[in-house]
Amino acid sequence: MSVKVLHPGLMTTIQDLGRFGSQKFGVLVSGAMDATSLKIANLLVGNNEGEGALEVTLFGLTLQFESDQLIAITGGDLQPTIDGEKVPLWRPILIRKGSILQFKSAIKGCRAYLAFAGGIDIPEVMGSKSTYLRAAIGGFQGRALQKGDVFTCGTPNTISQSFVHQLEKMDAHFTWSVNYSEFLSLNKKQTIRVVQGSEYKRFDSASLQKFFSNPYTLTTQADRMGYRLEGEQLSLSEQFELLSEGVTYGTIQVPSNGQPIILMVDRQTAGGYPKIGQVISADLPRLAQLQPNSTIQFKEVSLEQAETELIKQERMLRKLAMGIRMKALKKERA
Repeated sequence: MSVKVLHPGLMTTIQDLGRFGSQKFGVLVSGAMDATSLKIANLLVGNNEGEGALEVTLFGLTLQFESDQLIAITGGDLQPTIDGEKVPLWRPILIRKGSILQFKSAIKGCRAYLAFAGGIDIPEVMGSKSTYLRAAIGGFQGRALQKGDVFTCGTPNTISQSFVHQLEKMDAHFTWSVNYSEFLSLNKKQTIRVVQGSEYKRFDSASLQKFFSNPYTLTTQADRMGYRLEGEQLSLSEQFELLSEGVTYGTIQVPSNGQPIILMVDRQTAGGYPKIGQVISADLPRLAQLQPNSTIQFKEVSLEQAETELIKQERMLRKLAMGIRMKALKKERA
């Protein structure tokens, strides 16, 4: 079961949930920018939610399938088509041998996730299939996909096979799909919740008020490493020397120009700029789906609120996983 890349698009990489346990050696977690969409795509084809899938950025990926394959597409709407026909999102899809899947351009969101039943058959590097571009490790030869690349998919499990059998009998798409609005917003204006960063109290009171009262614009300097924002200038109450310390996905740093930078999945492992805030984990998927020139309004929440939102999200995912499994097994028994 192999897939050929006819056009790689702007940037398409293989990602899973990341490479953990090696940041002390300077090796990043990396992984999917929108982990929620990746998880749901995998669940829809019967995979473990952390299996490797394709992260497609903004536009252009074109694939040819050299065998029948069960797939699912989630995340941003990049107007995918199969042999010129519009593809329904957020549900299992059976694509036939010889068919061509093409992503046009993003009309909602920034990144789509394409999962294959059985996963993508590539070796793990340090426990992960994720592509870390700057170190050229993981994924497909440590790089983004290129024209002419061919990769193979793994063996589908019983859940995948059940969906394939159902779709073969229907000769159509499923009428049901995941209500993604429960998990993700693809609006161009987002309220992003943050908890206080370690240097929060070192910023002057006027800056703290501006940070939460005024919107910021996501500039074109936005990639998997970080998002540069433009808006009200922030300043410290007094200058001080800060030693580099650990940073993570969603850390909001403020360099000397006073314009915030949000660190993303391919950020460095340590940083020396003052940290005004930390985006809560539950809001990282929405942040990942913002296109350049989108608007961000920050909102402060407590650590307890951040934990509550993450637990709520995880419970919804568990409920969804059970629902998808029941749809496969119920039809199989019938």
